[in-house]
Amino acid sequence: MATTSLDYDSRDLQACIAMMKGGSKTFFAASRLLPIRVRAASVALYAFCRVADDMVDQGGDVHTNLAALRHRLDLIYTGTPANYVEDQALSLVVQQYRLPRLYLDALLEGFEWDALGRRYETLEELQAYAARVAGTVGAMMCWIMGTKSGLTLARACELGLAMQLTNIARDVGEDARNGRIYLPLEWLSAESIDVTEWLNDPKPTPEIKALISRLLNEADILYRRAQSGIAELPPDCRAAIFAASSIYGEIGTQLRREGLDSISRRTVVSTTRKLVLLASAWTQVRWVYTNSQQPEPLKPIQFLVEDCESKSNERNNQKYFPNRDMSQKIEWMMGLFERLENERIGRKPIELPD
Repeated sequence: MATTSLDYDSRDLQACIAMMKGGSKTFFAASRLLPIRVRAASVALYAFCRVADDMVDQGGDVHTNLAALRHRLDLIYTGTPANYVEDQALSLVVQQYRLPRLYLDALLEGFEWDALGRRYETLEELQAYAARVAGTVGAMMCWIMGTKSGLTLARACELGLAMQLTNIARDVGEDARNGRIYLPLEWLSAESIDVTEWLNDPKPTPEIKALISRLLNEADILYRRAQSGIAELPPDCRAAIFAASSIYGEIGTQLRREGLDSISRRTVVSTTRKLVLLASAWTQVRWVYTNSQQPEPLKPIQFLVEDCESKSNERNNQKYFPNRDMSQKIEWMMGLFERLENERIGRKPIELPD
């Protein structure tokens, strides 16, 4: 069999491996409940997203980094990916599932907002940011699972928003120490909090705790909205997404137990508790049903749903199980990630089968 020698950029490769090994423990815990056909594609998708995030956030000229990433997407969508493991894996996903590029372009836009230090005046503006950096991931996961409707895509986006709001609530202190703030500025103003002063000396004041609680309440609303979407997913995918939703929701619950102080400490859900939630997902998801009176998509995610709904309808006639050959290729790429980790120290060129 012919081989091609590729020497991968160590920063991209190490970021990809770090992402898979420990960048999102919740993602990997829940992904174990996914069927192979989705698990392989989701890891490939998540690898590219994480590497792209690191590349935009690593310093240098933001627009230059983004132009490079968009060029890589151009190559991926023309079927000629660059010689990066994550690009080749994503190319397989794009080919197999006809993944709309809109999602990835919106994701990069969210990364750009982050790199430029953008702040958000209102909750709706914050949701627009969350739609890009997290709602897109929910939509892409829903897409590769085999979505049924635009409303299902909307609920998937809203689950992404809920998780992102939870992340923001958990990381208020860490973000502040990095000079960043994501809480809506009008909320801070209503509590008579001077943003510049607070960033210079972040403390868990009663006012800040009240805003963290308010943000968690907004996330809880979206977690509840998303449950109807989980019921619309293919049966073999529901438990994994329910588990991910439960584990992320538990972060908020634990944060409340700790007195809403995400400035002095970082809230963590214990491994034991995660295992309990994973195990219970199998039974609890059976009681999740579709709400016949589902709300319309939130305004900040409408652009993710409307443009792709017609494409989604085309996919309704497809089977949930794509051809095995493509799934095996993606599985092989995942195996390659693991082998590369073992060979990373020597940085030897890696021989790839044709």
